[in-house]
Amino acid sequence: MRPTHQASPLWSQTQQFRSSAAWKLLSTAPWAVAFLRAEFTSAKPRVGLEVFHASLESFLKVVRSEDPAFNDSMTAAQYADAWVRNQFLARPLVDGHFVYEPTAQTARVLKFLSDFSGDRTNLNSSRLNTLLTSLESLAHETDPDPAARIRALEAEIAQRQEKIASLRDGTSPAVLPREGALAATRSVLDMASGLPADFKRMRDGVQEMLHALRGEIMESSSVKGVAVGAVLEGDKQLRSTPQGETFRGFTEFLNSPEAQARFREAVNEVMERDFVDALDAQERHTLANMLRELRRQASEVHQSYGRLSESLHAYVQSAEFKEAAILREAVRAAEIAVASSRVLHSRTPVAPIRLYAPRFTSIAALGIYDPDEHVAPPKLAAPPPLSIADIRRTPSTPSPDVPALNHAILTSRAKAGGSVGLRETYNGLSDEHRHLNTIRYLIEAARNGGESIDEATLEEITFTQVDGATRTAMVPAMSFTKDPA
Repeated sequence: MRPTHQASPLWSQTQQFRSSAAWKLLSTAPWAVAFLRAEFTSAKPRVGLEVFHASLESFLKVVRSEDPAFNDSMTAAQYADAWVRNQFLARPLVDGHFVYEPTAQTARVLKFLSDFSGDRTNLNSSRLNTLLTSLESLAHETDPDPAARIRALEAEIAQRQEKIASLRDGTSPAVLPREGALAATRSVLDMASGLPADFKRMRDGVQEMLHALRGEIMESSSVKGVAVGAVLEGDKQLRSTPQGETFRGFTEFLNSPEAQARFREAVNEVMERDFVDALDAQERHTLANMLRELRRQASEVHQSYGRLSESLHAYVQSAEFKEAAILREAVRAAEIAVASSRVLHSRTPVAPIRLYAPRFTSIAALGIYDPDEHVAPPKLAAPPPLSIADIRRTPSTPSPDVPALNHAILTSRAKAGGSVGLRETYNGLSDEHRHLNTIRYLIEAARNGGESIDEATLEEITFTQVDGATRTAMVPAMSFTKDPA
């Protein structure tokens, strides 16, 4: 006999996986996945509607020209609508404008494909050390023996003191090599890359509850208590999921100024290390803006909770108003029926008292509802308090002062008698203009002006970064022989 009772759950899981957005995305055309991977990055998690349509239209032209078999006549907007229906993309309204962003499942699929197609391994010494440290911490924190935990802490203190003594004696241990530092940095970025997807799933769960509640408000098809109870139960289940635990932990992190300060200090110190130059631009951007991006994701979840609270409050108020109106109509109809009933009139002419036809002055006279006995439901948790001190802006290099630089070129040429080198022009600038963007503008001005460039000869130009550090750039030798346009 066939074990149908064992195959049924497996078949259900198979059907559920086939109907998921992740499976559909993996089964779609490779060019679509390639476009989504190129369009959405950690530095560009959202794209405006018009910009996305224009970029997709340009990509479709390339696909049609390179692949003669591709004869689909759908437009970029139609493809985007189909991807939203298949839950590849979300199209929220942000600051009055529609934008596209990957859904939680799409973000995980793109990360999987990035790891699968990359040439770097996820198993390195840094990750193994992290695994060992986490395992030792788990064993220590779950040990019921106080003496064993004390011995472990004393051993850790001894190791720390030994390192301190080595540093003081001048025999300090070697710092992490460049390759190891790069591997450790990429391990941190890999661990952080899963957080935005968890926040998106948390936000999508709150949005689903919000849509369901608004549907109940429009249809009024369920009892108030049942609808409110369903929302509260759904929120309880959502908070117990892994992404709910992640969001709760990050909310606790936001409520700790000390933890945020430590996080920013660690990121700033890492960004000042020399090995960071070996990271690509996207990895450096992700590392520098990690906290700001996570705060943005968390704020969207809090905004969804705020809209859910407002809708829940409106639903309760509207339901109470309808119930009060129905009750008033029922009591009024009962009063009229009792007053006009001949059966309930007294048959004794001596005492014509109507015991069953009282004249109520208000609904409260019936004693059905006492406002003083009303107990308001507990308020929802307020979002974490933020102050001006929590706002941190990422320092950035100023833009080049074009009029001042053009004037500096003219002045340098006049002093040199018609031709002046780029390095001499730069060295004659004041300190406020001696930064990287100034060098870029001078090189661009020389190239656009048709000046001769000797790429075989390199010149050293020293500039100052936003953190105050001094760096040296190697640029080809070039001179200005014409006035800037």
